[in-house]
Amino acid sequence: MERRDSLDGTMASTTNRHDAESLLGTEFEVFLNFRGPDIRLNFADCLYHSMDGAGIRVFRDNEEIIKGEAIGGILENAIKSSKICMPIFSRNYASSPWCLRELACMVDCLRNRDGKVMILPVFFDVNPDDVKLKTGLYHDALQKHEQKFGCHVVQQWKEALREVGLIKGWHLKDGGQGELIRLIVIEVLIKLNRRDKNLPDHLVGINYCVEDVMHLLDEGSPDVRYLVIHGMGGIGKTTLAKVVFNQISWRFHGCSFLSDVQEASKSGKIVQLQKQLLSEILNFKPMEIFEFDAGINQIKRRFRDKKVLIVLDDLNKWDQLAKLAEKRDWFGLGSIIIITTRDTNFLPIEEGNQETNVPMHFKEFKIYQMRELHHHHAHLLFSKHAFRMDSPTNDYDDIACDIVRKAGGLPLALEVIGSSLYCKSKRHWKDTLKKLNLVPMQDVLAKLKISFEMLEDAQREIFLDIACYFIGEKRIHPHYVWKALDFFPRSDIIVLIRMSLIKIVDDRLLMHDLLRDLGREIVRQENLQVPEKRSRLWCPKVALDIVQTRKGTENIIALKLTGLSKEHDFTSDEFSRLPSLRFLELEGGNLVGDFKNILSSLQWLSWRCCPLELQVVNLCLWNLIVLKLLDSDIPENWNGWGPCLANRDLKVIHLMRCYLLTTPDFSTCLNLKILVLDEHCPKSLQIGSSIGKLEHLKHLEIIAAQVQPSRLLAGHHFDLFAVPSAICGLKYLSSLKLEGQCMRELNPSIGEMAGLTCLSLKGCNQLRILPESIGKLKSLLQLNLLYTRIKELPHTKVTELPASMGYLKRLECLFMAGSKIKELPKVIGMLENLRVLESRNCKNLDGEIPSEIGRVSTLEVLDVSGSKVSRVPTTINQLSYLRELRFGDCHKLEKLPELPASLKVLCFGAGTVLGTPGQTSSKWTGKSAKLEDWNITWSPQLWALSIYCDDPRSLTGLPTSLSLLELRDVQSPIKQPFFSNLRYLKRLSKLTLFRCWLKEIEFDQLENLLRLNVAESEPLMRLSGLSRLGKLEELIVRSCSQLIEIQDLGELQSLKELLIRKCSSIKRLPDLSNLYKLQTLHLFNCASLQGLPDIPNKCHPSVRGCPMLGESADNGRGVRFTQSIKPKERKELEQLEASSSVSALRLHQKGLLIYQNLEV
Repeated sequence: MERRDSLDGTMASTTNRHDAESLLGTEFEVFLNFRGPDIRLNFADCLYHSMDGAGIRVFRDNEEIIKGEAIGGILENAIKSSKICMPIFSRNYASSPWCLRELACMVDCLRNRDGKVMILPVFFDVNPDDVKLKTGLYHDALQKHEQKFGCHVVQQWKEALREVGLIKGWHLKDGGQGELIRLIVIEVLIKLNRRDKNLPDHLVGINYCVEDVMHLLDEGSPDVRYLVIHGMGGIGKTTLAKVVFNQISWRFHGCSFLSDVQEASKSGKIVQLQKQLLSEILNFKPMEIFEFDAGINQIKRRFRDKKVLIVLDDLNKWDQLAKLAEKRDWFGLGSIIIITTRDTNFLPIEEGNQETNVPMHFKEFKIYQMRELHHHHAHLLFSKHAFRMDSPTNDYDDIACDIVRKAGGLPLALEVIGSSLYCKSKRHWKDTLKKLNLVPMQDVLAKLKISFEMLEDAQREIFLDIACYFIGEKRIHPHYVWKALDFFPRSDIIVLIRMSLIKIVDDRLLMHDLLRDLGREIVRQENLQVPEKRSRLWCPKVALDIVQTRKGTENIIALKLTGLSKEHDFTSDEFSRLPSLRFLELEGGNLVGDFKNILSSLQWLSWRCCPLELQVVNLCLWNLIVLKLLDSDIPENWNGWGPCLANRDLKVIHLMRCYLLTTPDFSTCLNLKILVLDEHCPKSLQIGSSIGKLEHLKHLEIIAAQVQPSRLLAGHHFDLFAVPSAICGLKYLSSLKLEGQCMRELNPSIGEMAGLTCLSLKGCNQLRILPESIGKLKSLLQLNLLYTRIKELPHTKVTELPASMGYLKRLECLFMAGSKIKELPKVIGMLENLRVLESRNCKNLDGEIPSEIGRVSTLEVLDVSGSKVSRVPTTINQLSYLRELRFGDCHKLEKLPELPASLKVLCFGAGTVLGTPGQTSSKWTGKSAKLEDWNITWSPQLWALSIYCDDPRSLTGLPTSLSLLELRDVQSPIKQPFFSNLRYLKRLSKLTLFRCWLKEIEFDQLENLLRLNVAESEPLMRLSGLSRLGKLEELIVRSCSQLIEIQDLGELQSLKELLIRKCSSIKRLPDLSNLYKLQTLHLFNCASLQGLPDIPNKCHPSVRGCPMLGESADNGRGVRFTQSIKPKERKELEQLEASSSVSALRLHQKGLLIYQNLEV
């Protein structure tokens, strides 16, 4: 702060340094920062004394403390000890280096203290734009400072000014000082009245969750918002709510955290909760309340004009919410109500849309789904409890990894198990692991079992079925089995999802490993000693023993018999003792003998590698609901078709890799709902006419097996596939997938399929035209024209979309990646429900995106990367839901208009002009073209940015919300000034540098970076400054042929994965033995590499294509030398490389598809 004239007449030169240091021994609540000569005597003095009179501990420094003393450290401590920093900006504020230095210190504290300090600015005779440096008010003063203090220091001051200028504060221009001071004092008192919640000592992986919640809360919104934090027991819902509460509570007029709402409600203590809520928010004891109606009335009356923060922890019924915070009009603008629950069934559901979990007339409800901890966070949390440090000792590392894997990522399990193993012997650890494999941790299961015990009987049975057999199965397949048992699977599945007992991902049933163990332990407890008296047997060894020894009982409803040879025969006598068997999974084996009235209750048969001929008579599966035959070379006249297709009410047939020449006769199963012919031979499959009799069919998939490119290029002949008219006559079909087929046209009769909601022609690489009749598909939600997976072959050859597509009013997803499409038609604007439009790598797509796209108000994802698109209409700013926009490799693109504020992911390139209303746009082509000069208003939600640029030194105005940044085609040197511009991107965790034409890249100021990928940078010779990347966990360097040195590689203490590929000039790597966390080391195609570095014992490197090493380099370190990569390893490698690329952030295609809830 500048030396200034005394503001108080009594302040003379009597204060000495000792007094100052003594004064600073206490913690201050408010730090005042202002330039004395600018601030009229009465304002600063009155503000100080008003706050002091209100009992607020305020620090303002005295001129005599500063005069002649190196007092910076004292002032810095005062700032750090304060809860509120209050800069008062005046016209000559920037002329004071003291003020600017203090301001920069405040901003550093704001960034690094996790919400423990706040900045409340006062704009005294200046505007916020002056402080944001959008005017020239502070220009001259800052220019003078550069001569004395240097550009680097002044740049920090500028960034601090801009950042604080964005914070909402008080603006004083003319008069009204007394009223303003009164408002400031009230606001400070409110913000200091914090009730921080106590947090666990070991918080791991919580920051990412907090960021996600903050995005959902949209703190700048004036609306009243409800946020539901949903997850299974022990996953950390309450902890997350406490962290968020502590970080934002100061921004509200009142706040309250009500714990254990469910338990209080059961005990009849809801009125006490109402009293607590009123007392904490009003800061005084309210009038006595004797019944909840009176409490509701007080809450409605007293909170109506207050901005409040309320947390309702562990709530599970609407009645509880109704008595505490039922309606948004009970609270003032900007209020937030956070609810934690393991069961969202209390939320009302929109009628007719039960499976999409859309709240009815409660759009303010947003749901945040808690996920398990990432593996490295789980490992860290476990270590903190089991070892009281961040990682295991070397001799415990392997067994610790096994136990962490068993715990899954559930914080409760990691804490309980870890704490129980602290200071225990290695033998005890091994015994614990054995117990966990046999009998899961009872303390954890007891916690999880609470949810299970809340279920109804049918819901329990469904839960146990999934735990024992159906993990990974398509949701709809067991649905039919449960419905046949008179369950209500549609609503029961919703209950299980909302109680966090199961998940549905890509329309498949999934379950946390600990919940799976819970379900299986419940079954095991049915009879601990006699397994044949249990209901379900999932262990093939136990099941086989019971069948072969004829110990079967009527209790058994499900068996899994896998790992058998085709010669293994099961007799009718063995199965006759299983009258209640409903589920049977076989792998190999055969049925022999007379099976009359045996297996008559069977509803689900899954048989892999079934025999060419059954040795059975009188087998008739009258009650079969689901038939799955896999990897079985069976003909259309197989003698098993009759018994398997006998039930008229058979609902699902799934034939996978059965290589049929002709489909069997389906005329006996006329109520079939789902038919899947997966990975059939594309050469000769004939679709029999009986398929046309399946009038109730809802879902049909005919998917060709993947063909090796060499077979096609060698001239192998494959018959063209034609869609039979019998299929087009299935008027009630809702989903049709014809993928990988050799067909050149689509049957025009497809337009008659009025109920079709999903049509996928993915990989039909000979398809040239879509019929006009496609416009008749008024119910279509998803159209997939994605190119084939066989990369050497031509892409889909569709060249234009018919105008009739405009009639597809319900279409939500349109995928055309790699197609020959030439333009986007104007009728695209008629697709009023479109959410995803993907046209990446459409090399012929040219010209302007039609302005009509602005009418598609529902659009969330637009990807035209790799196309020849040259212009984007200004109407794109009307797309208020657009969150992902990609123009990467669009070399003809000349201009981007103003973009919507909803964007989270943006990709654009060099030479692109960014326009803003009323301003001249600047090309990104030179040092003078800086992002800050473009005056872009970045979306506060933008977290991923990919830019094709020549000179990255102009990146000085990037949004602080960024987590991922990708730079491509960089040509100017990347030195310290560039990375200094990134120092304020505190959330930046992933950085990719692609095709950077530089000789050296020096890293600095990226202390939070977790993943770094440097790729295809041919001239690059040296990477330096890595020692500053203290948190880096993953480093990938590939296709840098001139690279000779990676400096400081051995100092990356957090590094876990290192991949160096196709770096042919690098000869040696430094000693890596101190990188105790290093788990993965891949060295591929490094032709000059002459020796392996020393590495930690637990790291097992993989080496390929490094001829100068030889297997003698192993030295007993377990190095895996390979001449080629197996397909599975190649896939894993590609996933590792992709994980650090912005391209991997594109929302997974299936996650954006609409999975039609099939009617039954």
